[in-house]
Amino acid sequence: MGLSSFILHLSYKFRLLLLFILCIMVVAWATSSYFVDTVQETPKAKTLVENFRKATMLEKENQKKKAMTTVEVHTVKSTMSHCPALSPYLQGPSKLKFKASLTLEEVQKENPQVAKGRHSPAECSALQRVAILIPHRSREKHLLYLLEHLHPLLQRQQLDYGIYVIHQAGNTKFNRAKLLNVGYLEALKEENWDCFIFHDVDLVPENDLNMYTCDKQPKHLVVGRNNTGYRLRYQGYFGGVTALTRDQFSKVNGFSNNYWGWGGEDDDLRIRVEMQKMRVMRPSPDVGKYTMIFHTRDRGNEANGERMKLLRQVSRVWKTDGLNSCSYKLLSVEHNPLYINVTVDLSMPPKIS
Repeated sequence: MGLSSFILHLSYKFRLLLLFILCIMVVAWATSSYFVDTVQETPKAKTLVENFRKATMLEKENQKKKAMTTVEVHTVKSTMSHCPALSPYLQGPSKLKFKASLTLEEVQKENPQVAKGRHSPAECSALQRVAILIPHRSREKHLLYLLEHLHPLLQRQQLDYGIYVIHQAGNTKFNRAKLLNVGYLEALKEENWDCFIFHDVDLVPENDLNMYTCDKQPKHLVVGRNNTGYRLRYQGYFGGVTALTRDQFSKVNGFSNNYWGWGGEDDDLRIRVEMQKMRVMRPSPDVGKYTMIFHTRDRGNEANGERMKLLRQVSRVWKTDGLNSCSYKLLSVEHNPLYINVTVDLSMPPKIS
């Protein structure tokens, strides 16, 4: 009895030992399997990490390249060489022709690079940004002829330019000077122009060596024209086509606003220029030649009978009569293919004291 009890007890312990050993083997197998899997998966994880890092670095390099490309584009534009003072495209004097059947569409086809009244050279950086201001009313054919010849001339001179036509609406007397003040103020809303050319619609330049740029002193470009035998109209003449920088025009407070009808406003401007100790410059007579397109005096642009009285007042009123007192009603600004059309309604002429 005692022996069999001992054997049973021993058998029970043996089974527990076997179970314990079996458990240890299972745990050992599971642990070794885990470590094997871990060892096998580690390279995969490392590969994923490395691929992620490479992708991140590649993206950063691409972004850097894009940034560098953008900088290079801006640098190319900003470091584009300046156009020469004397363009290689200039032709000198030319014989002008005015075709009676000329249309606006024809002029547009001849100037495909002009858009919304503006053009700048593609091959170099223009020395000046020039705004051409043309006062206008009821002179459509004259405007067409001027645009036909002026656009190619300005392009040959390699200018960054815009042409503004300032149209006076209504039937009040024509006021050239005030329209030019309006053109100056409206043009500056669109661009920080360096130079302003105040240009009559019926004068067409004959020589592209007559540069449409501004200088250290105000410039008068019309030395002679066909209807005066290409001689200066009179000593001190400052009409037709003039060029002033923004600083020069601001310094004289622009044109007077009080010249309704024909005459006097150009002499008024010359007096203002001289009062500021500036002097008028002109090109040589063989260069400053213009053709005046024949026309009769417009209705509403009769001679100004008050002009001599106004000229005597210049020294007294120039500080308060000009750009700082130019009031007008802006009706529209239209960007046509060949020019910017600014239409305004001007107030009635005030009584002169």
